[in-house]
Amino acid sequence: MAGHGTEEHPHGADRLCEAGDRVYSRAVRRGRVARTDAEAVPCLLDLALLHPDPDDMDWLVPTSPQEVMTRLLRGVYDEVRESQRRMGSAVTAFERYAGLGRQLQASAAASAEGTAIRVLDGLSRIQAAMDEATEACTTEVLTVQPGGIRREAELTEGLHRALALRGRGVRMRDLYTHVARHGQGLLNYLELMGDAVEARTLDEVIDRLILFDRTVAFIPANADRTMALELRHPALVEYLVTVFERLWRLAIPLTAPLPDTGIEGISHREQSIAALLAEGHQDAVIAERLGISVRTCRAHIARLSETLGAASRTQLGVRIAQVGLDGPPRTAAPAVLGLPGRQSPTVR
Repeated sequence: MAGHGTEEHPHGADRLCEAGDRVYSRAVRRGRVARTDAEAVPCLLDLALLHPDPDDMDWLVPTSPQEVMTRLLRGVYDEVRESQRRMGSAVTAFERYAGLGRQLQASAAASAEGTAIRVLDGLSRIQAAMDEATEACTTEVLTVQPGGIRREAELTEGLHRALALRGRGVRMRDLYTHVARHGQGLLNYLELMGDAVEARTLDEVIDRLILFDRTVAFIPANADRTMALELRHPALVEYLVTVFERLWRLAIPLTAPLPDTGIEGISHREQSIAALLAEGHQDAVIAERLGISVRTCRAHIARLSETLGAASRTQLGVRIAQVGLDGPPRTAAPAVLGLPGRQSPTVR
């Protein structure tokens, strides 16, 4: 009954409903009211404005208006006192945080070490930081773009930054894997950018890296690239620049053809796969490092086995070593092998 009354009469003693006010006023005037008269207003019992007559339980007697007023004033007083307590706590907390803020500012002024490494959580924060670095860049951007053929969405996402940089005369150098050469989207992008961008390729590159003016670098902080690190520590940035420059010297200009393997029927990509197989890597790892699919990787391995006359994976490893495909490309042609049961591969 009480719960039902509370749902139908959601109010306190300071704002009685019309029916409740009428019954309570009658009870005050007459000294009591029949219980049946109060059935429609259970809020009066819930708020202790009416209570059973100890001499006759069929009647209800009212709480005196003076007691109700005292109760209301006590509630107001309690609320005011609680508000004052919360206000005091807020002022104390405000002063504490203000003091911490002054300490932080003093620490930042004394040393810029606190901003040397910044974690960017979420694509929106990463994009905002990249846009800020782009606007501040004046001379050079170095990038490493791993993976295979660049998707149109990836190229479009950074196009506005690249165009802004080109407009200010900033030079850009990009490193890709050899597989990226086969993407029409990348070729269209480089044609659009003209001589503002120079691109080279390698069999495999490090994870994604973007360097602005050799002062700030961005690298991924998790596998799905939804987090990134913004690096401004001079030693870290200089180290990454050195890594980039060494890879750049080893890379092949995008406009130049890939070197010949010197072995009939074996492509440059298959030579790279053979070297990674010789190191003991699984198909999925090889595919990821070279920026190709696992299915494509296995097709190349099958062609390698056929070309080298290997009937098993173990035998393929032996043939790779014999032909000299287990290391970096050689300038001199390897010796021709006599492979049982088939014609030897011809050295070009």
